[in-house]
Amino acid sequence: MGKIWAGRTDGTVNKIADDFNSSIKFDSRMFKEDIKGSMAHAAMLGAKGIISKSEADDIIDGLSGILSDLESGKLQIDCLAEDIHTFVEQTLTKRIGDTGKKLHTARSRNDQVALDLRLYLNSQTEQIQDKLKKLIAVICDKACEYKSAVMPGYTHLQRAQPVTFGHHLMAYAMMLLRDIDRITDARKRLLVSPIGCCALAGTTYDTDRIFEAEKLGLSKVSLNSIDGVSDRDFCIELCSALSLVMAHLSRFSEEIVLWSSWEFKFIELSDDFTTGSSIMPQKKNPDMAELVRGKTGRVYGDLVALLTMLKGLPLAYNKDMQEDKESVFDAFDTVNMCLDVFTGMVGGITANTENMLSAAKGGFINATDLADYLTKKGMPFRTAYKLSGEIVSHCIKSGKTLDELTLKEYKNFSEIFEDDLYKAIDLNTCVNLRNSLGGTCVNSVEKQIEYARNEIK
Repeated sequence: MGKIWAGRTDGTVNKIADDFNSSIKFDSRMFKEDIKGSMAHAAMLGAKGIISKSEADDIIDGLSGILSDLESGKLQIDCLAEDIHTFVEQTLTKRIGDTGKKLHTARSRNDQVALDLRLYLNSQTEQIQDKLKKLIAVICDKACEYKSAVMPGYTHLQRAQPVTFGHHLMAYAMMLLRDIDRITDARKRLLVSPIGCCALAGTTYDTDRIFEAEKLGLSKVSLNSIDGVSDRDFCIELCSALSLVMAHLSRFSEEIVLWSSWEFKFIELSDDFTTGSSIMPQKKNPDMAELVRGKTGRVYGDLVALLTMLKGLPLAYNKDMQEDKESVFDAFDTVNMCLDVFTGMVGGITANTENMLSAAKGGFINATDLADYLTKKGMPFRTAYKLSGEIVSHCIKSGKTLDELTLKEYKNFSEIFEDDLYKAIDLNTCVNLRNSLGGTCVNSVEKQIEYARNEIK
């Protein structure tokens, strides 16, 4: 195919330079968006009388045929074309003749590619949000199943206070709900139409940019033509939101790796989402969680690449901006794949509640409740805190847990202690008395699950 920009030059380019310049290998995935954008543009040109109504209809029919043939596989994208816009326009002209050459009236590839990218990423964000909702739903189901299963909660990776496994899982549901919110907010700035900005200065034709935007489901039009073609904030903003999605999946992955180890043995992953070793037959490796954790750096890299690409560019369009697509496409592809794997992996988790409870009993994680018991009996908290620490120290030396000490031993520390102490420091009591809003008690976990399920409806 010839170059659509041939004129000042003959359009002949060194093959190495031509390959280097070409974007068809990665922007061809936007063929639907490019064609739909062109159909809306043709409709606007016809409605405004810039081209005749019959010419607009011929263009739209021709584009519709190209879209149908591409989707069915009847037509293959020519990898020798410079970009997807060139391929579509030249294919259209071959099919309907010189009328096809009128399609590009009152637009440039600069505003065209910005439009295509916005339309494509809009469909991708919808897909990501749907997958986030599916993952949240699976987490809610798993949290409901284990809403009363006691486990140690950690700070500094040291056993801290008793929580339920359901409560711990719902922490990730809340993170992912925020991810959905962030993407929803970013979409407000994504759904802005740049078409009609042309190369950078607008056009002398009497166009109707609002008509075109509405036809494409976009809520606004860019109000400065230079900004319209040079803005890639939406790519960076979405990639930033995706980076946080991956941060949350990576943190979850780290815990899955730990919990499924023999050292913890809190959970068992299904065979569907683990692998074995080539020489160690006993191994069951959490490779999917590890890969998600590893791919997080890849998405971070995509974000940094976009920021770096944009940081020093003068206005308006520069060829550097062709580098936006591979990074943002990779980020979306990676997150899509990770969410698919993660949802299945979480759904297949089985908790070893006995090991969780055993670990909770062994870490003195009811020491705070011991201090609270003394405080409720009238002892100042700081005094109760110090005394509880001394009792823990005594337990460590004697090889006992707090609930294994006799009342007589407790009374050696203070006469305040009575028989009701043992109920107060029972792990189930410790969990279910934490009934403050957002706490770990069963009733609170149920409310969290209900909230999350309502949010994703």
